[in-house]
Parts: sequence; structure tokens; C-alpha cells
Amino acid sequence: MTPYQAYTKAHNLGKRIPRLEPTISKNAESSLLYAKNVIKGRWALGEAVILKNPDWSYEYAYLVIKGRWEEGEATICKNTNFSCLYAKNVIRGRWKNVESMISKDAKFSLLYAFDVIKGRWEQGEAAISKDAGASFEYAKYVIGGRWELGEAVISKDFMYSTWYAITVIKGRLPDFMHNLMEFSDDESALVYMNFISE
Repeated sequence: MTPYQAYTKAHNLGKRIPRLEPTISKNAESSLLYAKNVIKGRWALGEAVILKNPDWSYEYAYLVIKGRWEEGEATICKNTNFSCLYAKNVIRGRWKNVESMISKDAKFSLLYAFDVIKGRWEQGEAAISKDAGASFEYAKYVIGGRWELGEAVISKDFMYSTWYAITVIKGRLPDFMHNLMEFSDDESALVYMNFISE
């Protein structure tokens, strides 16, 4: 019997089956599901296998413990995505231990600023400013207006430049960006030129 089959048997019965618990405890997903859906709380026997994986450690803290799980934090902080989710959904605020790691990734820096800090996050801006999509979204959703640091990379993508003009600046782009758009036959650049000529 696999760990998942053992979990399913207990889940279908709606109660613990102690003789199957050693089998269930060999797999992180089955252990998490057993703790959540059968025990409806922490399950020490399954925690060892859950601790080996950042995603299951995050899920265990979020869905089972419903709060911080200090034993799992060393594992969770090895993964940028689950570190952001843990800060947002479990800590519900900044998690200083992972900010250095998060700040190296444009998309996760954007998410951390938007979802956790709920405002400008200067530590992540260097990474964000290297990605056109992240820079556009940071300007629009976090800064709420023009963001000069991201304009160089936004200017390299005509679609984001157009959306930056229409939804962030709400008008003509800065000269260096405008000039790139003016001399392009890219479809997005044409949309921009029509937008500013209206």
C-alpha cells in the first residue's frame, strides 16, 4: 500500500488508523493531507518528511498549523516563492530573514512589495528595474505613477512601453522612450502613437 492509498483509506473512514500511520509518514503530501483532513491538527510523525521540502513545509504551516512553524522556516527560506507566500499568508508581514534572497529576483521582489510590504520596497528595486514586465507592474501597482528607474528596461519592450504610457503616465512618454516608439513599425508602438495623437 502506498502512503497516499493509506491516507485515502483513513480519509474515507473519517478517522485515524494508527497501523497505517508509519506508511503515511513516508510521504510529505500524504502526511500533510492526513494532518489536515484526518487529524485536523499537527502530526509529529509526519513532520520529519514534511520538513524536507519547502512547499510542503509552507503548506503545513499555512493549512495545518495556521501560523508560524519555526521548525519549518529553515526549509521554507530555501525557496523564494514559498518564502514570499509564507511572509504574506503566515507571518502576514515582513520576514527579514529572506529579504536579501527575495531582493535578487525581479518578480518576487514585485510580489513582496505588493503583497507583503504593500508599498515601495527599495531593496528590491535593482532587480525589478532589470525586467520590463516587473518594472511596468511596479510603477502601476506599487508606485502608482512614473518610475524612472524602470524606464530604461520598459523602453526595450514596445508593449510595456505602450501600457506604461496609457495606464501609468497617461500621456506622452519621456523623450528617449517616445523617440524609440516614433520610429518603430511595431504594432504596440503604433497603438502608442495613435494614443498620444488623440
